[in-house]
Amino acid sequence: MIFIMRYSIAYIMDLILGDPHWFPHPVRFIGKLITLLEKLLYRFSCKKITGGVLAILTIGITFLVSFYLVKLSPMLEIFFLYTTLATKSLADEGFRVCKVLVEGDMEKAKKELAYLVSRDTNSMDVTQIVRSILETISENTVDGVIAPMFFAFVGSFFTIEGVSLALPFAMGYKAINTLDSMVGYKNDKYIDFGMLSAKIDDMANFIPARIAGGFIIPMGAFLLRMDYRSAWRIFFRDRLNHSSPNSGHSEAAFAGALGVQFGGRTSYFGKWHDKPTIGDKLKHFGIPDVKRGIRLLYVSSWVGLATFIILSQLIGVII
Repeated sequence: MIFIMRYSIAYIMDLILGDPHWFPHPVRFIGKLITLLEKLLYRFSCKKITGGVLAILTIGITFLVSFYLVKLSPMLEIFFLYTTLATKSLADEGFRVCKVLVEGDMEKAKKELAYLVSRDTNSMDVTQIVRSILETISENTVDGVIAPMFFAFVGSFFTIEGVSLALPFAMGYKAINTLDSMVGYKNDKYIDFGMLSAKIDDMANFIPARIAGGFIIPMGAFLLRMDYRSAWRIFFRDRLNHSSPNSGHSEAAFAGALGVQFGGRTSYFGKWHDKPTIGDKLKHFGIPDVKRGIRLLYVSSWVGLATFIILSQLIGVII
């Protein structure tokens, strides 16, 4: 019960504070650690082994630092649990681009979107910008919200020397996610060096992605009176229509709930790719869809919190 209270406070802090740009977010320090270790390890010839060492050291150091932060103070645990969540920051990023679109400044909208996505934005129209925003929000609903919640609640059942592992588990997940975003690419530089980091990220997101797409997002759609039946239908039909083994699950549920179609022709680094489609094209993308997607993000985050609280109580009674 004490952990549930602390985590609920952390969740509320995220909804209120988000991720202020002036604040030195812990993920930035994880990123600096990865950069430092990469400089030390990349020089060696066996990239798969040294890349594995990078992943193990980054996750291990993050876990240990988080453990001692919890040991120092319950207030530090609450604060750093808050930093693992990204509901408001995801919403703020979407709203920022949406606001520029409403003002009619397409060039600025493209520049703002370029901070959020790796795809080329220069030649995008309004439809493509809106689609990109919604795909980003739907995918990151797992990485930025549901997965950190999942690992925090799993960690809350374990202790070392009386110290809860909720924060070390959640922050360890953020380290995994950051590793994947920095070195988990299938290009010449990272195909071997980032292989283990990418594999660990796939494994870490396996359960959260399926919980999000198969239950949490459709339930959020139900509460918002969106098309929750289509959210489930498209989830089961199209969740594997993605190059990632996990990203398609949340995208499929979002697409079904909003009545839109993700995927299709997309440009990355100057090359066009025909991505498999996800969802039925029941309507064209429009600026109001961004606000609908953000509402679904917020309500899904609340459903996620409620779901893990209920599950933790039930498991606590059983064990």
